[in-house]
Amino acid sequence: MMSPVTILIVDDSPTDRVLLQEALRPKGFRLLSANDGDEGLATARREHPDLVLLDVILPRRNGFQVCRELKTDEGTRDIKVVLVTSKTQPSDRFWGMKQGADEYLTKPFTPEELVLAVERHLVPAERHA
Repeated sequence: MMSPVTILIVDDSPTDRVLLQEALRPKGFRLLSANDGDEGLATARREHPDLVLLDVILPRRNGFQVCRELKTDEGTRDIKVVLVTSKTQPSDRFWGMKQGADEYLTKPFTPEELVLAVERHLVPAERHA
């Protein structure tokens, strides 16, 4: 039996964390969470999740910085990163993708949109297990 896919949610808003968790929990993912960029980075390095849902506007270290660090570190660069943010300008999306993000999802979104964004970045073998 395969272990469940692990997703790390990094968001300083308790409300947004709960919304993300409620959308993903029915899919059987193992969910971790962090409140700020530093905690998110430390958790990602320690737990090595399959995917990180990363807010951009965070205390301590913003999501762009966290994404860049994850994607340039040999130990974490294979972790998929979906930036989940209220920053909707094309320049924000461009900058997020330039930091190595695998996808840029703007708030508000539906639970279905979130699940599709997550599933797009999971290894196909895991999807059909």
